[in-house]
Amino acid sequence: MKIVYGPKGTGKTKIVIADANAQVDSAKGHVVFITDTNRYMYDLKYQIRFIDVKGYEIKCENEFVGFIKGIVAANSDNEIIYVDGIARITGHELSELGDFFAMIERLEKAFSVSFVFTCSAAKEDLPPFLAKYLD
Repeated sequence: MKIVYGPKGTGKTKIVIADANAQVDSAKGHVVFITDTNRYMYDLKYQIRFIDVKGYEIKCENEFVGFIKGIVAANSDNEIIYVDGIARITGHELSELGDFFAMIERLEKAFSVSFVFTCSAAKEDLPPFLAKYLD
């Protein structure tokens, strides 16, 4: 798992879009990009599965975990899943998402899929449980 962090407006989304576009050329499996807007749909290469979660009415981290589990279960060829704006999507502060990230870590190990998340916070403001995912 990887966390791309920084205050709002520092280019996190551009970084993960560029990374996803680079990964799709060398990935052996599928690349998935999840966000809560269709604004970036055309910035991603067509081979990347783009998912705008707005229409799925996700209201909390438990619903989002179920959503992600469904994506993982539906296709065992998923290699890397990007999630842009985890706090926005779940409607919770990063400090409240410890159980969510623990579940994602278990999914990574059990199903050999990697995750990249953007988090709008300075490094010193990130919760301690995210420290092991920082570069």
